[in-house]
Amino acid sequence: MRVALRKQISAANEPVFKSAGLMMDFSRHLVTVDEKEIQLTPTEYDLLKTLITHAGKVITHRQLLHQVWGEGYDDMHILRVNISNLRGKLEPDPSRPTYIHTEPGVGYRLKV
Repeated sequence: MRVALRKQISAANEPVFKSAGLMMDFSRHLVTVDEKEIQLTPTEYDLLKTLITHAGKVITHRQLLHQVWGEGYDDMHILRVNISNLRGKLEPDPSRPTYIHTEPGVGYRLKV
């Protein structure tokens, strides 16, 4: 009983991120764009959560790879593919992103 209560309390304390039509409710594991629910893979969800955690700041390719796939993982291709897929689900026009911006040669930034 105490464990269930503790989990419920910690889930209630998890934040909700909102910015320009994008909303991520960490406790409900829910992502919406313009109030429409978006289905993300676990990897896409982890990428978005990492970008949101560092919103407004550049996060390097290496940092993203290590946060999402773990230490020692340096496959830039898989990162690019997953960012592209994530943009395809979130952005109104993925070729001109409004949320996830590329910082050439460095990494990515979530605009807030």
